[in-house]
Amino acid sequence: MTQEEFKNIFDTHFNDVRNYIYYRSGDKEQATEVAQEAFMILWEKKELIKDINIKALLYKIAGNELINQYRRQKVHQKFQTKSVDETFGESPEEIASYKELSMNYELALQNLPEKQRIVFLMSRMDGLKNNEIADHLGLSVKAVEKRMKNALNFIKKAIGYHQ
Repeated sequence: MTQEEFKNIFDTHFNDVRNYIYYRSGDKEQATEVAQEAFMILWEKKELIKDINIKALLYKIAGNELINQYRRQKVHQKFQTKSVDETFGESPEEIASYKELSMNYELALQNLPEKQRIVFLMSRMDGLKNNEIADHLGLSVKAVEKRMKNALNFIKKAIGYHQ
């Protein structure tokens, strides 16, 4: 891929990729940042790209980068908060139990199907309501509610929550 070909790809697809990420994240700055990162990754891997649907590849790269950013934010938030020991002053068993639950939750988030994870994170991380999520993703409110219900059930099962 030459620089001229890359420039044409950038000019043709940048706005579409940015809008796609904006619909998933609801954050214009983050959408622009992720779209730029997707194109940088495409440029870095240009020698490996042969006959492939560039637009689909860009969407996949951008989606993965968005998920990576959510994960980095989560790690950053963990380090900003006080440790469990300082916050609760609970027994070592309770602290160990909390840490295990937290690790199971993180693992459940990683294994959550992407469509459910997006809705769940938009609700829990961004604080969006179901109708706002539906608007961002171009879905019906019922579809968002179903994805959220499935996500919650998946997470409850993964962390061993029993009612």
